Amino acid sequence: MMRLIFAMVVALGYALPASAECYADYKAKQDAPLRLHYGVAQVSDAACSAKAAKGELAPRLAAGGWTLLTVISTFGPEGLSERKASAGEYFLRY
Repeated sequence: MMRLIFAMVVALGYALPASAECYADYKAKQDAPLRLHYGVAQVSDAACSAKAAKGELAPRLAAGGWTLLTVISTFGPEGLSERKASAGEYFLRY
């Protein structure tokens, strides 16, 4: 019985550090001349809400000369393939 409990505790210990992947899709713009883009970016697990993702993405995009307009949604890895074609060159770029 003790071996079973020990094995379960060890298994849980290995499972806890694993983190879920979180992504956000967003819209951004540049001025002069006006340019818009739709993109997909990976965000930290702590930023896996639209509001938190906005705070994480805005500085990344600003460093590339873009202004974040909106975070459309946050999602897990299961939503990546359906967004890849739409994001084009901005798929996981920022």
